[in-house]
Amino acid sequence: MTRHHIETLASVLSPALRGWAGLTAAVAVASLLLQYVLLLRTPGLAVADATLRYLGYFTILSNIGVATVCVALACGRRTGLAGPVPRAAVALFIGITGLIYVTLLAPLWDPQGAQWWADTGLHYAVPVMYLVGWLAGPRGGLHRRGLLAALAFPAVYLGWALLVGRLSGQYPYPFLDPSALGAALVLRNVLGVAVLFVVSGALLWWLDGALAARRRRG
Repeated sequence: MTRHHIETLASVLSPALRGWAGLTAAVAVASLLLQYVLLLRTPGLAVADATLRYLGYFTILSNIGVATVCVALACGRRTGLAGPVPRAAVALFIGITGLIYVTLLAPLWDPQGAQWWADTGLHYAVPVMYLVGWLAGPRGGLHRRGLLAALAFPAVYLGWALLVGRLSGQYPYPFLDPSALGAALVLRNVLGVAVLFVVSGALLWWLDGALAARRRRG
């Protein structure tokens, strides 16, 4: 292991980063629990159906990823879930979550009360908090294989989302509903989101390398 990598791993344990990770994890967990409780309270919706719908949202899965990585960081982990690739992959997922919600989904509804709090936590607070922490954290250690692994997750999720929609009768996102839009339009939407993931992932991986090089020169 190079001196640079040793320094990078050590910086993961900085008190400021661990504290920020702990706070981010707390917000993510609170928002996740609140959203699950609200789904369970949906009239006429059984617990099994509510749970299936809950786990069908990419928003929920990406926030679970944030909570998991941040707990590892807050506990002082240096590798595994606190390693460079998992941290960057979760940054990609939660960043896309926030971007798609703000641009496509937020205008479709107006959450009130407790739903507003859950919505704000999952789609605004957690993405911003995690990305700020990621940018301020250690740099370097990413590789192309890591990017390919990160991009495999949304591809697997697509199959899962379509399965959830078919089983529950409600697709997680309106742009994935073939019964309402038709297969051709859904395919176009999927390709658009896929391009967004690839471009965003490539830029994030490049940014990590650029920041790491800048810090080494500094």
